[in-house]
Amino acid sequence: MLFITYRKECDLAQHYHLRGRFWIESPQGTFLGQGRVLLLERVQELGSISAAARSMKMSYRQAWGLISQMNSHSPEPLVLSSTGGQGGGGAQLTHVGKRAIQLYHEVLIDFEAFLSQRAQTLKL
Repeated sequence: MLFITYRKECDLAQHYHLRGRFWIESPQGTFLGQGRVLLLERVQELGSISAAARSMKMSYRQAWGLISQMNSHSPEPLVLSSTGGQGGGGAQLTHVGKRAIQLYHEVLIDFEAFLSQRAQTLKL
C-alpha cells in the first residue's frame, strides 16, 4: 500500500520574525555592543561616568572598566574624564566617541533591515 501525504508549505513569515544582536569587535575583543553604546549615551547625557552607571544600575567599577576597554580598543579615546574635587569631576564624549555611537546606530539600521527582509523569505 502506498501512502501519499500532502504537506502544505508553511509560510513562517506570517507567524515568526527574526531577532538578533551584534557586536563590533576589535582584535582585542568586544569594542561596541548595545550595552556599551547605551553607557556612552548616558555619559554624554549626564556628563558623568558614575551617574551613567547609576542610571543603568551598574557599579562605577564596571562602567569604568567598560569605558577603559573601549578607549583602549580605539585609536583615540571615546571618553575623557576628570577627577572630582572642589570643582567636581566629570566625563565627556570625544568626537570619536560620538562617531562610535553614530556608527553603531547606522549598522543597527542595516542589521534590522536585513533581518526584516530575510524574515519575509522564511518557509518550511
